[in-house]
Amino acid sequence: MEEELEAEEALDPLDLIPNDSDCPQGHEQQQKLLDQALIDLAGDHEQQLQGLKFFCEHRDPRALPLLMPLLKSSCPILRMSAVYALGRNPNPEALPILLPQLQQESNGFVRKALAWTLGNYADPLVVSALLQALSTDIAAVRLWAASSLVDCNLNNEEQRTEVARQLLLSLRIDTEPAVRSNSAWSLGRLIADSELQLARELQEEMKEALVQACLHDSDSGVRDDALNAVEQLNDPTLMARLQSGWV
Repeated sequence: MEEELEAEEALDPLDLIPNDSDCPQGHEQQQKLLDQALIDLAGDHEQQLQGLKFFCEHRDPRALPLLMPLLKSSCPILRMSAVYALGRNPNPEALPILLPQLQQESNGFVRKALAWTLGNYADPLVVSALLQALSTDIAAVRLWAASSLVDCNLNNEEQRTEVARQLLLSLRIDTEPAVRSNSAWSLGRLIADSELQLARELQEEMKEALVQACLHDSDSGVRDDALNAVEQLNDPTLMARLQSGWV
């Protein structure tokens, strides 16, 4: 339990990853750093950590065979960092290991990393795994699962509907405000994406849930995020309801 609480409260390593614009300038310098990072991945523990830090920020397909064995490391920090690096460097060959690890991994930090990383893999099996995490895992994992679900490739109407239903449930009953916030954000994305073609009745239910969250959620952060989601829909009727406070 102590570990899970720490996983929920700890600073997210993703917050420490700079934008690509922060990368050192100059092809030659960058190539030297890349070559050294590849060497580091095959080195001792401290060298591996340095190499993993690099590949959490940069992409290179040559890193894949060096990252994969680190998913089985006895050190949870190495496992977590390798997972993040494989989110930055997604490759279908990693998926058969990442998917079962989300269910089998005992460390909350690593599962949290897995929930983020799997959002970068377009596969129907990923959606099923993230749905399970959203409904059963600790809050730190649930909040990333809620966000990653809409980054996955939702291949069929049945699966899209299942995702929407679970996000609706999480918005309504999850005890963790951050999970409700991410669920509201994801619902807004699902509605706004015209390519998804959700059933009209379901879309209306999703909009209504966002409105109710705006008006009645006990957490101001959730109310703000739900409002942002509604604003992105450009629906004058919904905005009028919110401005008038109409339930």
